[in-house]
Amino acid sequence: MAPPKRTSLFDRAIVRAAVGDAFRKLDPRLQAKNPVMFVVLVGAVLVSVLLVRDVARGKDVLFNVQIALWLWFTLLFANFAEAMAEGRGKAQAAALRRGRTETMARLQTRKGEEMVPATTLRKGDCVVVEAGQVIPGDGTVVEGIASVDESAITGESAPVIRESGGDCSAVTGGTRVLSDRIVVEITSNPGETFLDRMIALVEGASRQKTPNEIALSILLAGLTIVFLIATVTLRPFALYARGVATTPVLIALLVCLIPTTIGGLLSAIGIAGMDRVLQHNVLAMSGRAVEAAGDVNVLLLDKTGTITLGNRQATDFFPAPGVLAASDLAEAAQLSSLADETPEGRSIVILAKEKFGLRGRHVEGMHFIPFSATTRMSGVDWNGRRIRKGAGEAVIEWVRGLGGRVDPAVTDLLNRISAEGATPLLVSDDAKILGVIALRDVVKPGMRDRFDRLRAMGIKTIMITGDNPLTAAAIAREAGVDDFLAQATPEQKLALIRKEQEGGNLVAMTGDGTNDAPALAQADVGVAMNTGTQAAREAGNMVDLDSNPTKLIEVVEIGKQLLMTRGSLTTFSIANDVAKYFAILPARFAATYPALTALNVMRLGNPRSAILSAVIFNALIIIALIPLALRGVRYRPLGAARILARNLWIYGVGGVIVPFVGIKLIDWIVLALHLA
Repeated sequence: MAPPKRTSLFDRAIVRAAVGDAFRKLDPRLQAKNPVMFVVLVGAVLVSVLLVRDVARGKDVLFNVQIALWLWFTLLFANFAEAMAEGRGKAQAAALRRGRTETMARLQTRKGEEMVPATTLRKGDCVVVEAGQVIPGDGTVVEGIASVDESAITGESAPVIRESGGDCSAVTGGTRVLSDRIVVEITSNPGETFLDRMIALVEGASRQKTPNEIALSILLAGLTIVFLIATVTLRPFALYARGVATTPVLIALLVCLIPTTIGGLLSAIGIAGMDRVLQHNVLAMSGRAVEAAGDVNVLLLDKTGTITLGNRQATDFFPAPGVLAASDLAEAAQLSSLADETPEGRSIVILAKEKFGLRGRHVEGMHFIPFSATTRMSGVDWNGRRIRKGAGEAVIEWVRGLGGRVDPAVTDLLNRISAEGATPLLVSDDAKILGVIALRDVVKPGMRDRFDRLRAMGIKTIMITGDNPLTAAAIAREAGVDDFLAQATPEQKLALIRKEQEGGNLVAMTGDGTNDAPALAQADVGVAMNTGTQAAREAGNMVDLDSNPTKLIEVVEIGKQLLMTRGSLTTFSIANDVAKYFAILPARFAATYPALTALNVMRLGNPRSAILSAVIFNALIIIALIPLALRGVRYRPLGAARILARNLWIYGVGGVIVPFVGIKLIDWIVLALHLA
């Protein structure tokens, strides 16, 4: 099984399948879901019926044949756009299916263990998985700890640790255990697994129209009705203006004037938006989630692992009064950290090596004291020395217990480092305090720039952390976030989201723990980490397969790109109609009403060439815009006013100019080929 792979925009296999699907989608039951294209279908059928009648009567039907063909092409091109968008998802789902293998599971029963097919497992069953074996289904680790290869789902080669209890207990079916032994409680029935949902979602089978899309569909249907009424009222004038087959012409006029461009591309835009999210290895549970991401104006981010690197790093050594050389402090700090396997402990060893050239060494007779939550210290006893490193209060108590004293300057140093947002650790050698190590959260490179981009988009950023307010304020200031919530509890996170929503804001947040589940469910866009708990994954409406919390920023950008694409093409489609008025109406009725000649600014050859050119352009513009619908309008972090102004110039003015040029060029070709 492989992760969803990015396919080229016009992959040959997808194009071939889309061509066949374009014809299958001519089914009236499918077309009825799109009012605009359903009107085109009815018009194409009616023109075709009239064409058959005229052939039977022996009339000249060349002009009507061309109108009928281009009406059908308009439908097929719109269907092709939707089929292309769906085809990319189907290709990804097919890749997932090809990789699925029949897995056997070691089911725990009252009599012991029994080998059964993974497909027979039910929610609540417990299975044993050892090194080298595939986890047979989605579940939670209830016993043991193991290293798991999740590359089949996430595409990431680095293994992850899964253990019972805590926030790293969820496992996904199809991943492989690399070490040790775990017992997994199955949390889903066959057909309901994470992978099954993933396949269904990327195929678009469960995709529903979003509220914005429904509203736009209603608008397009309303415009279609208006133009339908307007076209019907032209029937008496058409009868009076003899010389042209009026009914096919009026149908062609209607199809050209209704918003067929956006009507034909609307579904493809929504499907392609979900596909772009998936290309970033984020699984959106619905198109609504992607669309909501585009309207988000408040972003809640966890500090650890999102804004900072995830683990505090040693950055400075501060010798205590009376300690002449900082290298003495560094040596003692390194010795006390040799057996400390935490990231913080390893960073102390590295800092001592980088600053003073000290290399970690294990000497015979060293007795290492591991870190304990009870003592809050670690250290080493060696050569008659008792070196300790740990929390300030713990080490001070240790030193005083040995009869030592603490210089007030050391206490002031501890308070100053804490006020700067760092974590101070004291180092002592027997009853003497040697100095302080400063551990700091290292803000990820480029975070301030990313938050500046979000601010330019009108999005407020709020950092959530369990740190004390002083530490939180220092990190928030360095990272450049707009606000922060310190010492956050699940209740406080939920209350903050509700407060923002009551103020009319749309809120997005990331989370991975069970304690994040209420907030993820409340947020308009909740991105759960794939490495998180089952509760978190079920509460969110998106799952990040890479478990990279900063990806929420990309999700917001993709959502905005989806809305911008839909808005831009809607603007372009409606602007098109202005040019088509000048193409069809003056040319069609100027002979009967000479005053309309002044509006024939294109100077089209004759009424028939004008109508045929407009119908051809109407069909071709859909196929020309398919790449833009699938790829999306290029996103730029601009304010709403600037985006609107930019779209009006590019897609509004451009939507008027392009048809003038395009229809005129087609008119020349039609006349040169004597098609009208």
